[in-house]
Amino acid sequence: VQLQASGGGLVQAGGSLRLSCAASRRTRSTYAMGWFRQAPGKEREFVAAITWGGGNTAYPDSVKGRFTISRDNAKNTVYLQMNNLKPEDTAVYYCAAREVYYGESSYYYTKDYEYALWGQGTQVTVSS
Repeated sequence: VQLQASGGGLVQAGGSLRLSCAASRRTRSTYAMGWFRQAPGKEREFVAAITWGGGNTAYPDSVKGRFTISRDNAKNTVYLQMNNLKPEDTAVYYCAAREVYYGESSYYYTKDYEYALWGQGTQVTVSS
């Protein structure tokens, strides 16, 4: 399975973007999903996570209240709605997937090393 991220672009501060992350094919596996970002010269940082069923989500304080992660398992797609964007949100955004098994469907993951599958990244640039 491969992940394809899209939806990035150039937006003014205060604007919105919606990123999408689509899996290349349907599988019997179940995945918890996450979004991370990496700005030039900085380490990759956690942005959002969601459980397989979509019932639980997590965000760092830097994006809480502005970003929303969601998923449509029928479409094998995860979304990141980003509102009230700030120049400091400028980065390459990556989606990631971690296969989960029986008993793990309610778990989300916030560390990049917890994910095995990664998309190619999509650039988000927020101008001031």
